[in-house]
Parts: sequence; structure tokens; C-alpha cells
Amino acid sequence: MSGRGGRGRMGGPYAAGPSGVCICPNCGHTVPHQVGVPCMNQNCPKCGTKMVRG
Repeated sequence: MSGRGGRGRMGGPYAAGPSGVCICPNCGHTVPHQVGVPCMNQNCPKCGTKMVRG
């Protein structure tokens, strides 16, 4: 164990796990997170902005 606790591998506060949502930082639209597809690789279906994990 590295002693770092539950920090996420992408620098987030904690590992988010397989469930959750992706949120558009521009318009606030949410979509369900897809396992194996990072939110930052998805564009918002409403405005086209890169999504973030919520």
C-alpha cells in the first residue's frame, strides 16, 4: 500500500467508481457515466463542451 488512502488515479478527490454521472461545466446537463469511458472524452449533447465527472 502506498498510504495515499482512496485518492483517484486521475487526481480527483476520491475514486468515483463505476456509477455516477458526467456533468457539463458549461450548461449543467448530466448524463450517466459509462464504464470505461472517461467523462472528459465525452462532449455534452446539448452544447458540445467537454464533460467532467460529477
